Amino acid sequence: MKTREVLAQLKALGDEKVRARNRRNGAGENQFGVQLGAIRKLAAKIEADRALALELWETGNVDARLLAILLLKPEDLSRAELDRMVRSADFPQLADWLSSYVVKEHPEKEALRQVWMEDDDPWAARAGWSLTAGRVARSPEGLDLPALLDRIEAEMAGAAAPAQWTMNTCLATIGIHFPEHRKRALAIGEKLGVYRDYPVSKGCTSPFAPIWIHEMVRRQG
Repeated sequence: MKTREVLAQLKALGDEKVRARNRRNGAGENQFGVQLGAIRKLAAKIEADRALALELWETGNVDARLLAILLLKPEDLSRAELDRMVRSADFPQLADWLSSYVVKEHPEKEALRQVWMEDDDPWAARAGWSLTAGRVARSPEGLDLPALLDRIEAEMAGAAAPAQWTMNTCLATIGIHFPEHRKRALAIGEKLGVYRDYPVSKGCTSPFAPIWIHEMVRRQG
C-alpha cells in the first residue's frame, strides 16, 4: 500500500471530536482525528512494513505516525533512527505508543535509556524516565534507587511537562515496589505536590504519587 493511499484512508476515518480532544491534549493541526481502535484495525490489515512506516512518520501527521508505530518491528530500527523518532514524538499519546510498542522492545533500549536520562530534550527525557520506571518494576538490579529519588526530589517540580509525567511514574513505582523506600517516596510526593490537583475520572486513580502509591499497595493486599 502506498503512503498516499494510507493517508486517504486515515482522512476518511477522521472525526472532529477526536481532533478536538487531541488538540486539548497537546496535538497540533496536522491530524485527522482517527479513533485508536480504527488505527489498530488498519495496521492489522497492512501488517509490518518498515519503508511505509518511515514514510508515514515523515509526514508529521499524528494519525499517520500512530499507524507507523504499529507497522514497525523494533529490531528493524537503528539506534539513531529510534533516537530521532523519540525526539520528534511531541504529543503524549504518540510518545507513549512509541515507548510501549517500539522503545521498550528495542535491542539497545538500555544504552538509550542511559543517554536519555541525561538529555535536556523533554521527549528524550520522557522516554528515559519511562524506561527507568520499567526497570524499577521489573529488573531493578544495578539501579541506584536512592540516587533516583535524589534526582526526582531536585528536578521533578521544575521539569518540562513531558519528562515530569514519567519522572512521577518512576517516583510512584519506587514507592509501590520498594517498602524500604516508600516513606521517602511519599514524602517527596507530598513536598513537591506535582499532580496533587490533577483531574481524574470517577473510578480512576490520581497520578499524585502519594495517592497512587497508597492505592497500589492497598490492592497488593
